[in-house]
Amino acid sequence: MDKLQLLQKTADIIKQRGKDYGSILDNHTRISRLWSVLLDTNVTPEQVALCMIAVKQARLMETPDHVDSVQDILGYALTYYECANAKK
Repeated sequence: MDKLQLLQKTADIIKQRGKDYGSILDNHTRISRLWSVLLDTNVTPEQVALCMIAVKQARLMETPDHVDSVQDILGYALTYYECANAKK
């Protein structure tokens, strides 16, 4: 699959996740609130996205050709962008 196909497939997955889990900002705000309690420190929706990118990077270090992890990084980068822009 070429890079544009990968981007389109990622966009399709993000759209489906929105149907499953609600808006990106609402979902990542929920996650950040849960993580804040678990970690006993304030966690922002943007930090959730950055941490999930780190998880996917760690997985790629073990399996560098795993396209799903690359796709997830693209999705979480877009998630970060949307959460950060929602605060403006």
